[in-house]
Formats: sequence, structure tokens, C-alpha cells
Amino acid sequence: MKLFYSAASPFVRKVVVLLHELGKTDDVALEEVQSTAFASDAGLAASNPLAKLPALVRDNGTTLYDSRVITAYLDDLYEGGLYPAGGARWESLTLEATGDGIMDCAVSMTYEIRLRPEAQQSPDWIEAQWAKIDRALSVLSARWISHLSGPLDIGQISVGCALSYIDFRHGARNWRQGNEALAAWHERFAARSSMGATKPPAG
Repeated sequence: MKLFYSAASPFVRKVVVLLHELGKTDDVALEEVQSTAFASDAGLAASNPLAKLPALVRDNGTTLYDSRVITAYLDDLYEGGLYPAGGARWESLTLEATGDGIMDCAVSMTYEIRLRPEAQQSPDWIEAQWAKIDRALSVLSARWISHLSGPLDIGQISVGCALSYIDFRHGARNWRQGNEALAAWHERFAARSSMGATKPPAG
């Protein structure tokens, strides 16, 4: 299998962290691409019409895209158990959606700051995205610490990658202030070997 890959993408990192946790990194080749909202990589667009990362080309030539689809597929393929059965599944999926939503907002902020000329940037848009992240962090701190501290699942991976992406691109926001329990959890999660192996390069 082949994964269209960018080390800076938190959605790609989520998939690769899962592969590390499953011990299956050798089963998926990484093909690095340079693709932005304004300039799509041709190979990526041929596999995923949305030209968004990540995209997983399976051995039969068909492609899966959207990180949630890919991680669910890989977990099912390798019987990883990172999507719990029964009622706990819905908690894990909701937590995954929360982490992915934080990534969406944080990436949108990054695009606004890094891709648009300064005169065209919208501070109101940037702050609106951060307000969503801030609300999500408050909810994680208030409602989800027990789940985050439990057995590893896809929700933890998503949230861990989301918080690390905030550090990577928006560290000056100081998200840890007022979210001390969440910050302590993230410090422990970020020390996992899967997170160390997938840390994006500076810049």
C-alpha cells in the first residue's frame, strides 16, 4: 500500500501514528507530496479528486481518503482494536471527531497566515477558528480526561496529534493555560515512541 504523505499534516500524522502503534509501518510506503489549498499535487489529485491529504492507495489500486476512513480501514485490516466495540465505540468516535475538528480549525488558521498575502488575511477569521479550538479544549479538559487516560484508542491518537499540531504551528497561543490536566496528559502522550517517530520538521 502507498500513503500520500506530508510530515507537516496532522491528519497524515494521525494515520502514521496508528501504523506505528499497530506495528505495521513496513506495510505502507510513504510518498511525500507538496500540496496546498491553492496548488494541488497532480498525483494526489488523480487518486483523490479533492486533492487532500492523506490518501491511501490499496494494493488493488483503489484509494481511500479522509483520515477517519483510512484509520478505520487499517485498524480493521490489522485487527488493532483501536476502535472499541459496543457503547465505548461512540465515545471514541466522538473524541476522534473532536480532535479532527481541532485539526481542521488549526490548519485553516495556518493556511490563512502562511498562504494568503498579509493584506488579504482576515484576523476575524483566524480568531473565529481559534475560538472553536478554545471551546474544544475546555470540553476536553472538563469531560474527557478520564477517557484520554484510559486504554489507547483512536480518539486519543486524534487529540494527541491535534494538540501537537497546535504546538507546531500556533505555539504562541499557549493553549495549556487553564487546561493543566489536558496539558499533563498530552505531555505523557507525546512521549510515546509513535509520536517521537512522526514529529514534523521545524519550519
